[in-house]
Amino acid sequence: MRTLSLALWMLVVVALIALVAIPREAAAQPKPHAALLRIDSVIQPVSGRFFTRGLEQAAKDGAAFVIVELDTPGGLFDTTRDMVSATLDSPIPVIIFVSPSGAHAASAGTFILAAAHIAAMAPATNVGAASPVGAGGDELDDTIKSKATQDAAAFLRSIADQRDRNVDALDRTVLDATSYTESEALELDVIDLVARDLDDLLTKLDGVTVSVAGGQVTLDTDAIEIEPVDRNMVERFLDVVADPQIAFILMALGGVLLIVELLNPGLIAPGAVGAALLALAFVGAGNLPVNWVGVGLILLGMGLLYLELLAPGLGVFGLSGGVSFVVGAFLMFARFSPPAIPAPTIGVSVWAIAAVSAVFFSFGGMLFMGIRSSKLTHYVSNSRQLVGDTGVTTTALEPRGTVQVASELWSAESDDGGPIATGEKIVVAEVDGTTLKVFRADAIEE
Repeated sequence: MRTLSLALWMLVVVALIALVAIPREAAAQPKPHAALLRIDSVIQPVSGRFFTRGLEQAAKDGAAFVIVELDTPGGLFDTTRDMVSATLDSPIPVIIFVSPSGAHAASAGTFILAAAHIAAMAPATNVGAASPVGAGGDELDDTIKSKATQDAAAFLRSIADQRDRNVDALDRTVLDATSYTESEALELDVIDLVARDLDDLLTKLDGVTVSVAGGQVTLDTDAIEIEPVDRNMVERFLDVVADPQIAFILMALGGVLLIVELLNPGLIAPGAVGAALLALAFVGAGNLPVNWVGVGLILLGMGLLYLELLAPGLGVFGLSGGVSFVVGAFLMFARFSPPAIPAPTIGVSVWAIAAVSAVFFSFGGMLFMGIRSSKLTHYVSNSRQLVGDTGVTTTALEPRGTVQVASELWSAESDDGGPIATGEKIVVAEVDGTTLKVFRADAIEE
């Protein structure tokens, strides 16, 4: 009887464990899903990091594959290489989809599309035009262009070989700046399929087998869920500050506020805000192809302005600082070496430079006039305290000349209009503006 009771109790315990464990096991098994990324800007370090992080996060979260909707005019070659490497090394399939209609995968986008496990395009899209050009879109010197072209073409051929795509057709996008529509790209085996939209793409992907780093994977898109991978807070923040216009404005404004703090020690707020803005400017610039020579010239210009305001003179420091500031703004994102692939021009617009420079010079002019006025007032106020002080003539007063009073040289004239010889002791009788009226000290004794 006891044995039977014990057996019953054991059955009850096992049943309870099963009831609890089964839901947990089911909950532990995530529903099949695919990650979705959107790249719709210039290829640069911020978008490159988002792309790489998105692929890593998708693999970590157990996504069956990743779809990247791509629409880009091109970008930086180093970032493109990083994105291609991340795609080639991905443990899960990466589908690059040039979408929506009207989108393009130009320049750097060609390399990224070619590296996909499955390359797809929507109707009315295009890919190609990946031949090297200069930093501003101009033609390169023949020797430089030949080297850059061969480097880019070799890289694209290696991608095409690994993905079994049409090497010659992709080679022409570099060597001849050829661009293909979606139908031409499909016919030439540059891409794998054309899809109207995301739903049509998923339908056509069902049952397709691709090779990844860990072996072959057959895609099952039946009832699969799409989970977008969004930019995190840091990436969104960098998207804002990593803009040439924003970085330049932050740098200029931060420098101006620091100058205000240096001229008025103890205000604290201008210095703290200025330092923060400069830090943000450097963060933004660090995520762009910045030319540090240009940044140095901008900072030098601000330093020269500070020196001019510190000791107003003939304006040499101020003029030199203004020239340095403007030249630095133009050079801030200038590239002296040609890119391996054509990239959209990145730089501070002429309008932004003109507007910021106008504010910069207006601010400097107002500070200059304010400081000069303040110093003149202080000068005149102090000079009025000299009445009754003694000094010595450094030139003969006939009746005008110079005297030394309170260890300073002053313009002076004889109080009675008579001459006073050099080296005579004098007494200040009156202050007329910045001129002292004096008389001989021995006149008091007489």
